[in-house]
Amino acid sequence: MLAAELSERQRRHLRGLAHPLKPVIWLGNAGLTDGVAQETARALHDHELIKVKGPGGDREARDALFADLARRTGGALVHRIGNIAVLYRARPGLPKIVIPD
Repeated sequence: MLAAELSERQRRHLRGLAHPLKPVIWLGNAGLTDGVAQETARALHDHELIKVKGPGGDREARDALFADLARRTGGALVHRIGNIAVLYRARPGLPKIVIPD
């Protein structure tokens, strides 16, 4: 599911579910490496909804980094605040999270 496919209602629902979560992926100085993208894809498969902590600094670069990570993992960028992003990708065949239509 791409970010453009999520309605505002669905985004709001997912943001509420993500609120108590802690980041499971940290992007360091090396940026978005293949290993980070693979680990993020695995985390999305396992959890469907995750938080990613990015580097501080330039906001536009961080936004581009989160968007690229979502694209590379097939996830949807649900929300970004500060240096934390929320990504969502439904598990094929057996989703754990049911989002409203």
